[in-house]
Parts: sequence; C-alpha cells; structure tokens
Amino acid sequence: MSRTEEAWKIAIKEKSYQALRTIDENTAPLNTPTTSFSSITQPSDTLFPLCIDHTLLKPDATPAQIDALCDEAIRFGFKSCCVNGVYVKQVAARLQSSTSIPCAVIGFPLGASTTAVKVFEAKDAISNGAREIDMVINIGLLKTGSSYSAVFEDVHAVAQACQSQGILLKVILETVFLSDLETVAGAFIAAEAGAAFVKTCTGFNGGGATKEDVDLMYRTVRYKKGDVKVKASAGIRSFEKCVEMLRAGAERIGTSSGAAIMQNANVSAASGAY
Repeated sequence: MSRTEEAWKIAIKEKSYQALRTIDENTAPLNTPTTSFSSITQPSDTLFPLCIDHTLLKPDATPAQIDALCDEAIRFGFKSCCVNGVYVKQVAARLQSSTSIPCAVIGFPLGASTTAVKVFEAKDAISNGAREIDMVINIGLLKTGSSYSAVFEDVHAVAQACQSQGILLKVILETVFLSDLETVAGAFIAAEAGAAFVKTCTGFNGGGATKEDVDLMYRTVRYKKGDVKVKASAGIRSFEKCVEMLRAGAERIGTSSGAAIMQNANVSAASGAY
C-alpha cells in the first residue's frame, strides 16, 4: 500500500508502539511466538532441514565449492542453496532433481544499488533458475526516517518482479545498523511492499542475528497472519543457536554452517547429548 511520507511516519509510529508494547508484556503466554518451527528441540526433527538456507556468498567462492554446497543441501534436505547471481544457473542445474531450491541475493551486501538495478538483478536471477530472492533494503534511506516512501517503492518494485513469476522475496534489513524503531520501520515497510520474509543481516557488516531482533521483527509482521515470516541470518553456527532463533519467531535460518550443524548434531545425538 503506497502512502504519503507523513502517513508512513504515523503508521510506523503506531506499529512500533504495538510491537514494543507486546515485548514489554511478554509475560503473557499469548505473546510467545508460535510458528511451525518453534517446537523443534532435536536436530533429527524432519522439519529442521526445511528451515535452512544453506549459504555461500564469499567473494572467493569457487565453482567447485558451489557444487559441494549443493551436494550438502541435497544430502541433508535443506530448503535452499543461497548464492550470488553468477552461480544461480550452476546451482539450478545441480539441484534439478532434488527438493532443495536455488536462492539468489541481489543488491548485496550494501542495498545501495538503484531500484532499476535491483529489479534487473532479480529478473536475471529468476531467468537463470532462482526460486527465491533475498534483497538488501536501502539501509541509508531507511535510517533517515524521512524517506519511507522511497524505501517502499524500492522493495515494491522488486516484489512485483518476483511475484509476476511466482517467486518468493525476502528483504534483508541489516539490523546491526538499526535502532528498534528502524527495525520496526524496515520490517513493516517490507511487509506492506510484498515481501514474504523479513531477514536480519547479510553477515558482511559485523554482528549477526539476535533473538531480540528476530522477536521484534516477528511481532512487527505478525499482523500479516503468517503471510510474512522472519529469516534469521548471520552468526548462526550451531543447532542451539538455530533453536534460539526459531523460538524467537524465525521460520528460516540462513547459515554457511548447515552441513557442520547437521554433522555435529548427529555426533551429539549418537553420544546421547540430545
């Protein structure tokens, strides 16, 4: 829904009040995040691999490493392989006979590309086989607090390009740079613009996902009644950390440690740790 700048400010102020109030009142059981994945307690749960976006976004990633990423996703049944655009076609071919899907990042990792470039990147990735797109929001404009309409239009244009092809869009907020109010604003704008997920971080700018940010994002988009979900990403390297994020409201985990998490979990299960 497009709004005037003043209307955005009013809506975001109200949404921030609602989201932060529910956190302050979190002693009530009703306010505890409940999703399809929040009850996972064992790595052997068949739902667990379905929340993992197995990720390799390093600038020095090689084609052989991308193939290995895909093979690990197939082996463990991860939801997706998330890669840079140059490798989407390779990933699509490698995953063709599996249940794992290709995911591409755009406007990554700064979010500072023009909207036209982001739309082009999304369309290019989709034409090469991407089934999901992770875009970085315009962080600088979001932080001004006076350019909400421009942030909305940026996300909305990419969302339309994705939706026209039946492709799911995730929007990265880069929460390491944001105040609580800015996090609420970014999540709310992305949800209104057509995102299917709001996502914490790129992992390229320090810090990482926190349960507090995930919880705040979950409460912000909860009004969409499940149509907009939360992805936790950056700094998630253990099953315990995954569970922490899932219990905070995440329904997708982005990690480059997916295979290690599963292998370590299997070792722990064999020793009776789980």
